[in-house]
Amino acid sequence: MNILVTGSAGFVGKNLVAALANIRDGKDRTRTVQIDEIYEYDVDTDPALLDGFCANADFVFNLAGVNRPKDTAEFMAGNFGFASTLLDTLKKHQNICPIMLSSSIQASLIGRYAEGDYGKSKKAGEELFFEYASQTGAKVLVYRFPNLFGKWCRPNYNSAVATFCHNIANDLPITVSDRAVELELLYIDDLVAEMLDALEGKAHACEFDGLTVVPQATGRYAYVPTTHRVTLGEIVDLLEEFKAQPQTLVVPEIPYNSFAKKLYSTYLSYLPKEKVAFPLKMNCDARGSFTELLRSKNCGQVSVNISKPGITKGQHWHHSKWEFFIVVSGHGLIQERKIGTDEVLEFEVSGDKIEAIHMLPGYTHNIINLSDSEDLVTVMWANEAFDPAKPDTFGENV
Repeated sequence: MNILVTGSAGFVGKNLVAALANIRDGKDRTRTVQIDEIYEYDVDTDPALLDGFCANADFVFNLAGVNRPKDTAEFMAGNFGFASTLLDTLKKHQNICPIMLSSSIQASLIGRYAEGDYGKSKKAGEELFFEYASQTGAKVLVYRFPNLFGKWCRPNYNSAVATFCHNIANDLPITVSDRAVELELLYIDDLVAEMLDALEGKAHACEFDGLTVVPQATGRYAYVPTTHRVTLGEIVDLLEEFKAQPQTLVVPEIPYNSFAKKLYSTYLSYLPKEKVAFPLKMNCDARGSFTELLRSKNCGQVSVNISKPGITKGQHWHHSKWEFFIVVSGHGLIQERKIGTDEVLEFEVSGDKIEAIHMLPGYTHNIINLSDSEDLVTVMWANEAFDPAKPDTFGENV
């Protein structure tokens, strides 16, 4: 297939083109569609190229549009005028391939809740596409997107999330007029996944009851099934937590498909170079070092322990805490003994055969570097972060 993407240099366009290129180049094999050419068209593209693109396209994603013009008249020219040119060019070549239109939830407000030049231009573009479908029989997919967020979104433009992420990542001030204001947000990867579904003929259809999506198998519109409703206050609080992570080492809860998970990915994409790397506190002595790497709220902490040749570390036990010791480099011996008994469990460990060893509750344990020349490097996971007020750690030799 040959795919035409208009507005290819914009936020959505860049993400979509990158995903399409991964499929074309065989890097993404999760999709069934085969892509041969990706035609990228944007405001700086030679207009003469549009003719050939429309002649050869097998699917069109029309993402081109205007949302922050210098003059409100540009709304109609950018959101309606170009759409008209695009459809006329497809007609010229009698190309009735499927075509997608990126519209806005603002179009739902026209004539019912409010009036605005942006919404009017989007609504006019929708009607133009529906009329084109009626005239030609082409399949038309009209999406009304809510607020978008994700990597590569331009800050200080038309996305509060992008602005907040950029400013907080770069230690710049933000302004929140009302923390209780709620937004409906659509993550860019969810949007792109729906675009690829549409390309494979699996678009999600719906109708709109005002601003409410009503899924319908034969609906006039299409929609992305996954969006998130969050307040400005919730967004800012999460971002401040993300910002503090290099100091606290606490990774916030980021459940699968959650808004927090998607916002964290978005925030990281705005980090300046000087914040991409951050130092960790190494606790060093003659025996080696111990460095805490990460903490989580509910799933303990991860550390790395380095033992010098011939050194024994540990020699303590816990009532309830338990750990995994995972030797990733060197050659060592782990010993464990149940408190009050003489039987010792021994595990010879090596970076040549990586395995996880349980440090059992109620067992005193140690780790011995058996090498005369190499450091022993062990990744350690504990089921709870160390709390100096309740250390649950008691010295006793194995």
